[in-house]
Amino acid sequence: MAPPQPSIGELSLLAILVVMVLIAVRNKFQSRLNSIPGPPIAAYTKLWRLYNVWKGSAHLDAIKLHKKYGDLVRIAPNVVSVADPKWITVFYGVKEDYTKTAFYPIQSISWKRRVELNLFSTRDPEHHRIEKRKVGNAYSFPKLLESEDAIDSCIGLFMDKLDAFANRDESVDLSVWLQYYAFDVVGEVTFASKLGFLDQGKDVDGMIKAIEGMLTYASLCGQVPELHSLLLGNPLFTKVMPAMETWNQVLVFTLKAINNRASIQHNGELINADHEGRDMLSRWACVKSSNPDKMSTRDIVVHLSGNVFAGSDTTAIALRAVIYFLCRNPDCMRKLVGDIDAADREGKLSRLITYKETCQLPYLNGVLKESIRLHSSVGLLMERHVPKQGVEINGHYLKAGTIVGINPWVTNHNEDVFPQASSFKPERWLEASRGQLRGMDDLWELNFGGGSRKCIGRQISWIEMMKVIPELLRRYDVELTHSEKEWRVVNHCPLGSLCVIYLCELWWGEIMEKSPDFRPSSSRLHSFFVYTIIIIYSGFPPSNHGFRGVVGYHVSLTH
Repeated sequence: MAPPQPSIGELSLLAILVVMVLIAVRNKFQSRLNSIPGPPIAAYTKLWRLYNVWKGSAHLDAIKLHKKYGDLVRIAPNVVSVADPKWITVFYGVKEDYTKTAFYPIQSISWKRRVELNLFSTRDPEHHRIEKRKVGNAYSFPKLLESEDAIDSCIGLFMDKLDAFANRDESVDLSVWLQYYAFDVVGEVTFASKLGFLDQGKDVDGMIKAIEGMLTYASLCGQVPELHSLLLGNPLFTKVMPAMETWNQVLVFTLKAINNRASIQHNGELINADHEGRDMLSRWACVKSSNPDKMSTRDIVVHLSGNVFAGSDTTAIALRAVIYFLCRNPDCMRKLVGDIDAADREGKLSRLITYKETCQLPYLNGVLKESIRLHSSVGLLMERHVPKQGVEINGHYLKAGTIVGINPWVTNHNEDVFPQASSFKPERWLEASRGQLRGMDDLWELNFGGGSRKCIGRQISWIEMMKVIPELLRRYDVELTHSEKEWRVVNHCPLGSLCVIYLCELWWGEIMEKSPDFRPSSSRLHSFFVYTIIIIYSGFPPSNHGFRGVVGYHVSLTH
């Protein structure tokens, strides 16, 4: 009896498996990266990298991999992670010889069914320079300080909301309210009006959730960009799906905000602008009105939506990190609160602290920089392509097209530059010599990107953090209620040079009144779940595997 013949389906499956094996073998040997160590499976397939990001620990794994393998680690068939800080200025130089990869365009909007690249997502250095020249002045430090009164109004409303919780003896989710504060500051700077987060005490129009979804998608597809070409990047999708401006909450909100301040024709063209004001919409609308060749309606929509999309998450990440590390290190908390109280007693602080006044608090500066160093918003590789001439790195030749990059979490934990790198030591920023400080700053700045691609909104984020932290600690006592419980972080990716990191926490907390001679009371604690999104320019919705963190705070109000 003749043996059974394989079916067409079985033969097809076998052929697919053979092709997959051949591709994997080709991946390992074609790029001449065999001499570079790394996880064995990573040399064969990008799926290792995709899984590494999906499980949410890529930032910590990167540190471990470089400790195990050295300065160069192969994390995909054609991708090399670099830990040596001397390559920062090479990969992220002003000349942009090392161009961005296919990871970045995934984080673009589509308007009128046309993909619009922004300052973060464009790969073309010349296009980036042109677009940055159009809007860069609005992000200058002097221009941003013109919005300080508007930021003060957000801080005042934030404090009023916390006072209301205290007066009603109700629990408060401080992490969520920090996110609301950051969003409303973006609204004031961008549109000269708050976005309504603080006032309504909720995720307005589901924008936070929408941003989470977009960034989750981008962080995962960014590891295997071919997936994007099959999914939302597929031209068929743009024909079948409704236009993005009808369903993308960020774009919908941006267009609504523009309509509230200026007229837009049926075809989407901006035809009438307010007089020039301090916010970005009015400034850019006036430029467009006076010189349409310099600034188009499309430019305005792209840049304003970029602010809304990227302007709150990284700030919220940093703010939560500051509070967490201070609570974890009570000596540092006492030192900072002591400095704030001393300045207040000496009459150096206004009713609402000004940015200029915060510059007289050097320990505050150290606390913020140390918090960002230990908990960077950028948790993935900042990818670049090796230029056409190739490059030799630490004795290994990398040909043109090889993807290289540095993860700031790795350089932030460089023991040569930051001794006891895993420890929270704000003093290091005050006690370092001029030469040491220069080296520390070179690595720290990478948290905001590098060269001409450095985050354009980093200064407004810094201003709002420097202002709200001393105001918060001047008015409230904050402490961990369960100090034995560590937070855990699920890291995906962000936007604008900044990566989005999720913090899922269980908080126990209560805000209550206290007198000037307050001593921590033993009042009952209210408990409740908090799904916290921690990001720099960003947020993502972790899937079930992300619900890991347990951290609590006891927050008390002082008058």
